[in-house]
Amino acid sequence: MDISKILKTVDHTLLNQAATWDEIKVILDDAVKYETASVCIPASYVKDAADYLAGRIPVCTVIGFPNGYSTTAVKCFETEDAVKNGAEEIDMVINIGWVKDKKYDAVLEEIKAVKKACGGKLLKVIIETCLLTDEEKIELCKVVSESGAEYIKTSTGFGGGGATFDDVILFKENIAPHLKIKAAGGIADLSDAEKFLSLGADRLGTSRVVKAVKNINDNEKGGY
Repeated sequence: MDISKILKTVDHTLLNQAATWDEIKVILDDAVKYETASVCIPASYVKDAADYLAGRIPVCTVIGFPNGYSTTAVKCFETEDAVKNGAEEIDMVINIGWVKDKKYDAVLEEIKAVKKACGGKLLKVIIETCLLTDEEKIELCKVVSESGAEYIKTSTGFGGGGATFDDVILFKENIAPHLKIKAAGGIADLSDAEKFLSLGADRLGTSRVVKAVKNINDNEKGGY
């Protein structure tokens, strides 16, 4: 697969707790240079990033992150605030405890509420696959398919595990045709990225793809 096509699927991500504005600006500049799908950054930097980018790349941020156990009201407020500050894409974490309690109706209603709070902006739903059984993942494929969200996303990257090829295959087999897939966390290199896309992922949450391309450019003096 052409590297530029891979880059166009990447949500270039920096969500480290200690991330500074100077570090985030590097992410923003790289996203513009390499034409990634978006930048995914902490909510507290969304306004600064939106002003800095001036529409060149969509700003994505995370809601209920990384644990997902905030109340629905808090998640909706976070979402509305992020959108007001310039976020074009929202990645929310579901309430994983509710999944373990089999409260799938509550999970669905929360996603619907957050989607409404998005005000038309794109919503990706993080289900944190590393904490779930296959049965739970399949149920959540149905829930997210019914929710109005645009994407189901594998992972936060903070839960002890990230995207796996098997999870993307399982998603593809169980989601509705309109729902897209974001694989995030643990995408090691360009080969990994290409395989996730070939299995059905539409977006990749990672910082490593851009780093890999920068290394290629450094080693081959701009060959790509």
